[in-house]
Amino acid sequence: MDIYHVIKKPLITEKGTRQKESYNQICLKVDRRANKLEIRQAVEQLFKAKVLEVKTMNVRGKSRRIGRNIGFRSDWKKAIVKLAPGKTIEFFEGV
Repeated sequence: MDIYHVIKKPLITEKGTRQKESYNQICLKVDRRANKLEIRQAVEQLFKAKVLEVKTMNVRGKSRRIGRNIGFRSDWKKAIVKLAPGKTIEFFEGV
């Protein structure tokens, strides 16, 4: 799998920000078919940062209701990547 298709987008939430500051971990939305080794290689090549550990989880999509109609959000995969000490990835610089 191409490294540009493995990582979809960063997840910037309050919990993710706390993990980044306290434990040097970043949260990413990744392709559902990607495994831990592919995620590690993609992060190391794209962001030039040493990865110590990758944790993944499959997130089930929620059911949503619009009027009478009931639909579902799609399922997705979340990855929590622990970076080596001293390495950081800034998604929004100068904010």
